[in-house]
Amino acid sequence: MDNEPRIAVIGSGFAGLSSACYLAQEGFRVDVYEKNETGGGRARKLVTDNGYTFDMGPSWYWMPDVFEKFFSDFGYTTAHFFELTQLDPGFSVVFGKNEVIDVPADYQLLADLFESIEPGSGSRLDSFMAGAEFKYKTGMEKLVYKPGLSLLEFADADLIRGLFKLQVFSSFSKHVRKYFSDPRLISLMEFPVLFLGATPQDTPALYSLMNYAGLKLGTWYPQGGFDSVISGMKTVAERLGVKFHYHEAVEKIETNNDIVSGIITKTGSKAIDGLIAAADYHHVENRLLKKSERNYDDEYWDDRIMAPSCLIFYLGVSKKVARLGHHTLFFDADLNQHANDIFKTPRWPADPLFYVCCPSKTDDSVAPKGHENLFILMPLAPDSADSEVLRELYFDIIMERLENYCGTAIRKAVDYKRSYCVSDFISDYNSYKGNAYGLANTLMQTANLKPSIKNHQLKNMFYSGQLTVPGPGVPPGIISGKIAAQQLTKYFHHSHERAI
Repeated sequence: MDNEPRIAVIGSGFAGLSSACYLAQEGFRVDVYEKNETGGGRARKLVTDNGYTFDMGPSWYWMPDVFEKFFSDFGYTTAHFFELTQLDPGFSVVFGKNEVIDVPADYQLLADLFESIEPGSGSRLDSFMAGAEFKYKTGMEKLVYKPGLSLLEFADADLIRGLFKLQVFSSFSKHVRKYFSDPRLISLMEFPVLFLGATPQDTPALYSLMNYAGLKLGTWYPQGGFDSVISGMKTVAERLGVKFHYHEAVEKIETNNDIVSGIITKTGSKAIDGLIAAADYHHVENRLLKKSERNYDDEYWDDRIMAPSCLIFYLGVSKKVARLGHHTLFFDADLNQHANDIFKTPRWPADPLFYVCCPSKTDDSVAPKGHENLFILMPLAPDSADSEVLRELYFDIIMERLENYCGTAIRKAVDYKRSYCVSDFISDYNSYKGNAYGLANTLMQTANLKPSIKNHQLKNMFYSGQLTVPGPGVPPGIISGKIAAQQLTKYFHHSHERAI
């Protein structure tokens, strides 16, 4: 074992944990370096002195098959580490005080609901979902596990035959409008792409696979929150021999010709044989590498279309709040206007949409008895000005609408409050422009057109996470870690063969 190559992984979010597990499984000695005091990256947990536990980032458990596949690769199931609850309704969409769509877990009930809103749309939903299912299955089997290093990766007969059906070059917005005309149904179908980082008009119709994931495969919740998933992945890593170094940021990557030879942290220099950078791609390139060793210059990064940042409030409330389910989307404002304020103008939204997660409806462990745990999120343009004054202004705008909808005074019952915004994403995660979700999934930033998973100057360095393939989101992050680990493993196999 002592003769096995030593690998460093920078960052302990989903991508970093995934990389560490797959590399350790191959027998490498793996050390994970994390700048923060706890692991999980954006999926860290926040525990308060008065009994609340908040998921700081991800709250939507979609694509359960990806999580299951990860754990099964190491001989486990998700049930070894956490209990999953399917939410019913999966989520609710508020269009006005008395106009709410509860999205049922049962697909036939969903089709009936569509039919009741717009006659004929139930059968059209079936057609839409058939296409979305094809994209999901093709995407998950043929596309997302590819490293995006060569167009030859796509020289697959099934893939080429299905290229037209994948609708990579069609607009998501136009695609949805071919099936539905009621604005509420359009909003319901378009909302997932806001988190992919572009307007529905600029997102490829390929991403209707997200509708299949959310509406057909269901919306789930891991009891204990997303920290349960992080904790499960960390346990797998530790059982495989991975060592974690918290509160130990990597300050410099050392190189020797075209090879990474070491890293420097506050405890000194460590010799390594390979590196996975699962931290912010731009930060790693601009702060840890010499100019000549970077894949991209400042101009390249400035031209990228970033996914949104966001304003988040973590609220503890000392009473129960009626009318709120686990996931509630407030679309009682204009989706296009908010999207334009994020992606086109950009500016703080004139009339924001927002999302409220209330996990205490499903999980007694996240709040004291009789209390609620509220996570409130408003998508925001990356690189936005951020100040306490703006945060408080929008807190009152959001709470006014939330209290009006719930019919109760929530602000008076708040016994814990913390805000999180652009400057926090930068300070905690070195996040480029304070983005929350990575790189937007536009046509020109899809697959091989994303920042490369490989450092082209340094043979034994690869990247993983939301700024490279396959893209933003928790399941893609887990997949990204696997791809990067496979590429680094290949490098060592080829090096070994050359040595022989």
